Amino acid sequence: MSEDLRPRRSVLYMPGANERALEKAKTLDADALILDLEDAVAPDAKEEARERVCAAARSGEYGKREITIRCNGLETRWHADDVAAIAKAGPDAIVVPKVNSADDVHAVERALEQAGAPDHLKIWAMVETPVAMLHAEQIALASDRLAAFVMGTNDLAKELQAEHVPGRQPLLAGLGLALLAARATGKLILDGVYNDLEDEEGFEAECHQGRQMGFDGKTLIHPKQLEPVNRIFAPTVDEVERAREIIEAFEQAEREGRGVVTVGGRMIENLHVDQARQTLAQHEAIQAM
Repeated sequence: MSEDLRPRRSVLYMPGANERALEKAKTLDADALILDLEDAVAPDAKEEARERVCAAARSGEYGKREITIRCNGLETRWHADDVAAIAKAGPDAIVVPKVNSADDVHAVERALEQAGAPDHLKIWAMVETPVAMLHAEQIALASDRLAAFVMGTNDLAKELQAEHVPGRQPLLAGLGLALLAARATGKLILDGVYNDLEDEEGFEAECHQGRQMGFDGKTLIHPKQLEPVNRIFAPTVDEVERAREIIEAFEQAEREGRGVVTVGGRMIENLHVDQARQTLAQHEAIQAM
């Protein structure tokens, strides 16, 4: 989990060309929104969508939800204008598709700074190709402004010529490389989308897998996916209670000068206490939403 404990259990893509969707997003139980100018917007609607999305980001009408905007890719004719407009709108982050190298990050960073982007505007890099997986650590270290990896699992599967299968075995090597890089550099990392809106059981299984692997949350394509992901990526009642027991037992042992601490018959070490404190911090951050 990222050291920044702001909840990102649920990160929902919203089509930038759809005014009704942007309005509805103000009421949805999403931790974060990606207002999309890329895949969800037809070429002839890009400029209008850009104006609408940037106005939405400036509005301050989305409450505590983290607001990000996905621009068009670096090689597209819309990219430069997208970055300049997003810099002026000042959302929490710009989501950049198909980041393959540190040079890509540097290019986005320069464009943001030239456009006068505020310091709080972060870069969320979509890593979705084999070359991005192999360069993940370099990408993560490219800029202090880079705060997150967003997994593009559909494009990764396409580039690998792999099938979408339960358990995602063909993707695990790439997901693991990105996770290692994110954790080694202290970055947030979000799991990719699940495509089958009717397969509720499969979606929940993939949410559990993502949490077990260590992702901070999951990107979503529909509001109906919000409840399961928010539930699965949050500490359970039992986990919160156990975290409190671990911390209380450890602190009691310190007061008494005891070097050995057990809870429920299991020996407790400093790393378990750190994990317990992180669980409680995450729980409290979610409760404050």
